[in-house]
Amino acid sequence: MNLQDTIEHHFTRLKPDQKRALHKLGIRTIRDLLYHFPARYENAGPTGTIAGATAGTEVTLYGTVRKPDIRRTWKSRRPVAEAWLEDASGKIKMMWFSQPYIAKTLHDGMVVKVSGRIAGEDAKMYLANPEIDKSPIAPDEIHDSLFTKGAEIESETLYPIYPESQGVSSLWFLHAVRKVFETNVHEHIADPIPSDILARYNLPTLSSALVFIHAPRKLDDATAARKRFAFEEVFALQIVMQQRRRALLKEEALPVSVDRTALADFVASFPFPATTAQMRAINTIVDDFEKTHPMLRLLEGDVGSGKTAVAAATAYLVATSLPPKGPLRGERRIAGTLQVAYLCPTEILAKQHFSTFVSYFKDHPIPIGLITGSECRKFPSKVRYEESAKLSKAAFKKMVANGEIPIVIGTHALIEKSLSFKYFAYAIIDEQHRFGTVHRQKLATKGVIAPHLLSMTATPIPRTLALTIYGDLDLSILDEMPLGRKPIITEVLGPEKRELAYERVRAELAAGHQAYVICPRIDEPDPAKEFALQAKSVKAEATRLSREVFKNATIDILHSKMKPAEKEETMKRFEKGEIDILVATSVVEVGVNVPNATVILIEGAERFGLAQLHQLRGRVIRSTHQSYCFALPESFGQTTKDRLKAFVTAKNGFELAEYDLALRGAGELSGGKQWGVSDIAMEALKNIKLVEAARTEAAHLVASDPELQQHPALALRALTADKEMHLE
Repeated sequence: MNLQDTIEHHFTRLKPDQKRALHKLGIRTIRDLLYHFPARYENAGPTGTIAGATAGTEVTLYGTVRKPDIRRTWKSRRPVAEAWLEDASGKIKMMWFSQPYIAKTLHDGMVVKVSGRIAGEDAKMYLANPEIDKSPIAPDEIHDSLFTKGAEIESETLYPIYPESQGVSSLWFLHAVRKVFETNVHEHIADPIPSDILARYNLPTLSSALVFIHAPRKLDDATAARKRFAFEEVFALQIVMQQRRRALLKEEALPVSVDRTALADFVASFPFPATTAQMRAINTIVDDFEKTHPMLRLLEGDVGSGKTAVAAATAYLVATSLPPKGPLRGERRIAGTLQVAYLCPTEILAKQHFSTFVSYFKDHPIPIGLITGSECRKFPSKVRYEESAKLSKAAFKKMVANGEIPIVIGTHALIEKSLSFKYFAYAIIDEQHRFGTVHRQKLATKGVIAPHLLSMTATPIPRTLALTIYGDLDLSILDEMPLGRKPIITEVLGPEKRELAYERVRAELAAGHQAYVICPRIDEPDPAKEFALQAKSVKAEATRLSREVFKNATIDILHSKMKPAEKEETMKRFEKGEIDILVATSVVEVGVNVPNATVILIEGAERFGLAQLHQLRGRVIRSTHQSYCFALPESFGQTTKDRLKAFVTAKNGFELAEYDLALRGAGELSGGKQWGVSDIAMEALKNIKLVEAARTEAAHLVASDPELQQHPALALRALTADKEMHLE
């Protein structure tokens, strides 16, 4: 058996639904199977018998199904599937309420594993809605001498529970992994982590860790294995980052002419005084421009902290710099300046930034372009200087290629191969987390010479995550709000207090201000679908509010299914004050800037992540007016209460991000799948010491062995990590 062998080669009796399930889980080879780790472990020792079960406890039981049937409750006539579970110690009834189909999947004599809570009392105890695992594997076959290698099995046995898909259960995985371990193939895999590093951090070897994670004798074994695999993944990512950074430091950047006096005059022309944090970030970027290699920097700033102004000020320096004299890699010098590309995740945000840049540059003769999927525009217009003109895509691309438009703002259309720059010197990426490494690299390789790169995000990122995902970037933080901004008053209101939010909206409308109402979905659910998401929809809520709550207000809607022209028209009307209340989905989460909007209601608040809630709240911190945010959850469980309490009390987005990381892991903050980072590594990001240790070790190793010639197994592991990060 080899790691590269397909599952089908060694498991010849796989049914079609099992093959589909394995492929859905990304398991195609023996290596994939070994690296499909348990999500948790269940304890099924001597108390895991029916006779030992007590009311109110969570249990895992193995036994035989007897007499599956369907009946209806006496009063409500609700259908109930029921069956008996029998083992050597006794029997207990299992009941599934409103799930009659379950009875049809069971048959008398079937051997199963069930997990659930014991309800009822004494002789009337039963298992309520238990999860059921159908498997032909008998309980006494599961932990035989395979994993213990002749050692006596401990009385408390840990059973691994794997991420499953219909067709393959945790018991199937246990059986399959046992078959792989019988061949000892795991003992011949080269360990990518050098032995001295393993010893330094007391980490198990690869072969030991694989056994520990799939068949731990005690929970400490599983914990040690998870720590090792987390370190390995973060370490491999850091190796990639260090190699990438080392390669870039060897590149030459187009020299930017740094005129600090002209820059100060430009910043002074802003309609607001720059904050100390903004000037610190601008000066750091300018210092990078004066170096011979390209800048790689991440700018983190809370919602409304003024990142766009930093981008505009630094873009001004680049757009007023002339290309180098003499040939540039075989090209002749032509008229024009260095060029800037500003990549935005949505059309709404791109147009917003285009308008903002036009206002910043109106007194400076620097052309600015906009390219999206629906249109191209150029400022200034030949007809009227203060306006922009619409161009055909062909004409726009020709002007950019000739160097006639120094600053180009756009969506994904910016990274199309058909758009080329003459002297591309500076790439700015807004809302970095929405793109991923692939888009960043596509933009960074558009020019002949590597551009300076500034990534920006208003989604606060915990330090551990920033060090891992953006390990090749230097970090700047805007930790100060513009002068005069007042903290948003945030409240969480249950259904009985909803009228308080409506009263505040009426007061703000009476003062001449505007409001947002955010809903989790666009349309009402299909009533024919029994399990459809029951949440307020944009369309129905807008109708209800206009008929019942705000009868004299002008209400309109905005959502992702609208055509670009419709969205633009709605946003223009909202910006002009023609719409009092905008009912929208989270499409307004990023970049929408309407200073006159001072109150936001978030329906179904528990359905949004904390980072997303913080972004939505940021829509009403665009002016010096007092602003308000009301979170209106539909359900109020303890988890929802804890999360929304943090949303109310957190002083800033960074504090909120750290809380979210501790509570839910990093997936919600960055999108683990997008980055190719596994759940086990994401959880490890809660441990700053582990991340810093991996970063330090990677830096030392790459400094002494840049191409990893002395570490072939690590080179292969780093290559895998690099490919996974590039998966879109």
